Amino acid sequence: MGALSGRTLVLAGTRAWFFANSSKNGGLRLPAFFRLGFVICILLLAVVLLILVSAEWNQSWKSSQKARAAAALSAEFGVLGVPWCKAKEGSAVPWTREELVQGLQEFVPVYKKRPIKNNAFGMGFDHSFGLWFLARQVKPLLLIESGAFKGHSTWVMRQARPETPIISISPRHPEKYLKKGPAYVDRNTRYFAGKQFVDFGSVKWNKVLEEAGVQDRSRILVFFDDHQSQLKRIKQARDAGFQHLVFEDNYDTGTGDHYSLRQICDQLHIEGGGHNCDPESEEARTRQYRSKKWEKAMDSSQLCGGGGEWWGVRGEMRDNFNHSNAPISHQQHLHNGRLVESMLQLYWELPPVAGPSLTKQNRYDPARSSRPLVGDGDRALFRKLGLHSLEKRVFNGYTQMAYVRLLSSS
Repeated sequence: MGALSGRTLVLAGTRAWFFANSSKNGGLRLPAFFRLGFVICILLLAVVLLILVSAEWNQSWKSSQKARAAAALSAEFGVLGVPWCKAKEGSAVPWTREELVQGLQEFVPVYKKRPIKNNAFGMGFDHSFGLWFLARQVKPLLLIESGAFKGHSTWVMRQARPETPIISISPRHPEKYLKKGPAYVDRNTRYFAGKQFVDFGSVKWNKVLEEAGVQDRSRILVFFDDHQSQLKRIKQARDAGFQHLVFEDNYDTGTGDHYSLRQICDQLHIEGGGHNCDPESEEARTRQYRSKKWEKAMDSSQLCGGGGEWWGVRGEMRDNFNHSNAPISHQQHLHNGRLVESMLQLYWELPPVAGPSLTKQNRYDPARSSRPLVGDGDRALFRKLGLHSLEKRVFNGYTQMAYVRLLSSS
């Protein structure tokens, strides 16, 4: 019962009782104790009415507070800059945000059938969706992955391309994980893993592709989730003649165990790029506040080296799971950025699937991310897409997955 209908009931009841118990000259015929009882009833009804009004006001207040909080979170996206690599065609991908949202609705029931329910230290929902969506968009004749772990990414690609052959490169064969728990091994996949492992950069691609019956290298999609320097991998992919690349762990500046495209393209001449290490700067104050709220957010003392080196990870170019690191000058970093730009036809980062007020994630900092596909506060769409039915932990692995199309080397 709403406040209006409750108030109407009280007034109507009072009026009806009064006229029914009034004499012609307006005097009440009932004894005093009846009149006292009536007053008590009226007071009780008034209390009920006040409770109803208060409940409605409280609900309205909570809704407005949630709306304000969602609007505040939405306004945070990108405030510390989102440096995207400069490319010949920019980020003009042939798909729209609407198609991405539609893809989410299709992918949720697929994801629920995954054989590895808890893919700790592997891809979460956001990047699983990104890989699935990109594999369907590119429509490759062959899929190559470098870094398979337990086989979740292989499974995702198989759902996107049921008949497409896959080449999987990984130091440890996914079947080894079957001894300890769920893993996935694909029947239509050629594995360079375990004792047959060969690093991506050392594979004799002419021979392997001839055996696979694939000649058109522009119709091959390569997925990297191997925690190697992405500068090294993009050079190797170009030299091998591959054009469509996906990088899973595209770590932000100052984080991660390898030199990523996001780090390489975080340059002073890029919109949203470059950093100010002055502890009194506006960036430093903003970072100090945000580092207390978001797990992956860094304050300036964490971002910058002792000499003000902010590029890479405090002036280091990391590689091989953080086992092979080398300091680089800012001039070298700038050169690396220019080199990557010269190879790119297109660069695009997958947006987060939904805002943190919906997913409850607290790792990546929205201030360094593009706008999510489902905005904070859009609970209706979040439920419509089925995202509310997923475990909250699967949304905690977003690291700016990047899709790259290289310029033809011919």
